Amino acid sequence: MADLSPLRRRMIEDMTVRNLSPATQRSYISAVSKFSRYFGKSPDRLELEDVRAFQVHLVSTGISWPALNQIVCALRFFYGVTLGEALIPERIPYAREPRKLPVLSADEVVQFLEAVSSLKSRAALTTAYAAGLRASEVAGLRIEDIDSARGVIQVRHGKGAKDRNVMLSPQLLGILRTYWRLARPRLYLFPGRDQDHPIDQTVLHAACRSAVKAAGLTKRVTLHTLRHSFATHLLENGTDIRIIQVLLGHNNLSSTARYTQVATHTIRATQSPLDRLSLEVTPSG
Repeated sequence: MADLSPLRRRMIEDMTVRNLSPATQRSYISAVSKFSRYFGKSPDRLELEDVRAFQVHLVSTGISWPALNQIVCALRFFYGVTLGEALIPERIPYAREPRKLPVLSADEVVQFLEAVSSLKSRAALTTAYAAGLRASEVAGLRIEDIDSARGVIQVRHGKGAKDRNVMLSPQLLGILRTYWRLARPRLYLFPGRDQDHPIDQTVLHAACRSAVKAAGLTKRVTLHTLRHSFATHLLENGTDIRIIQVLLGHNNLSSTARYTQVATHTIRATQSPLDRLSLEVTPSG
């Protein structure tokens, strides 16, 4: 495309003046050329809406976010510097880096939970992993919510003010019974300083941070990491994704709403990943 040559030369000069590396220059030229070829037009004849359509196309191809952002950088440079369109570059959005929640391996879960120094916090964090609960759901558990006869835990007023049942791991039940004999909670399973109120979530988060440090883990671990690990381990063990959706209390997509009704016996029969671990019931020391 001979009509691109003067424009390409100008862009190269602009990049050279700004001391961009040869590798960056090649990358920018390649990106703008790809943009031009996609529409079959000289890039100086393409507008902001064309940039948007090109980005949508790139995303549909499964392009990685670093590669997409490299192209965004090239187009922002082309429009802002070479074409002198000062208002366009800031309207070409960068791709957001996807948040990647760390997942603990089974050994790391044991390492983490055994590093929790407080009996109450260990029982609470173990419950969070064993049942895939949110911090608020763990804190709000009442003794009556542990239904050993039916083999389920009733989660009241979860996200979206919805109740749900999750499986009660046999190993978790044993841990909770040992904890109850030692701590004797009356109303809430994990009470705060006042027995009539649940434990503050900040206490659980602090216990989580302390355990990460004590265990020597380098991953960033939060209570949500335990929930994420719970779901990942179930999936890896072959649990149907629809059951996991129900256990986590997810019901955001209307297209999957009809899969969210799972019978109690199905939930009870689903093994918690905790039952695959060898874990001490009480903290040492």
